[in-house]
Amino acid sequence: MRNKKHNDLEKNQLGISLQSFMESYNESVPNSFPFASVKTLKQFREVYPSLFKKEDEWCVDRHRKRFMDWSFSNSKATQNIS
Repeated sequence: MRNKKHNDLEKNQLGISLQSFMESYNESVPNSFPFASVKTLKQFREVYPSLFKKEDEWCVDRHRKRFMDWSFSNSKATQNIS
C-alpha cells in the first residue's frame, strides 16, 4: 500500500500536457465544481503565469487545488453577472 501511495505522489508531481491535466481533473472533480476546458485552463494560466515553470506543463500537485478554487469562484462571479 505504501508503495502505491508513493507512486501516486510521484505521478502527481510530474509535468503533463494541458490535455492530460484536463482529463485527470475532470475524472476526479466533484460534481459541484465546474469541469475544466481548454479555454478555462488557458485563462487560468494567463491569470497565474508564476505557477508555471514551462508554459505548456501542468502538474496535478501544483495546479489542481488552485484551479479548483479559481474555477469555482470564477463560475460564481459569472452567475452573479447574469
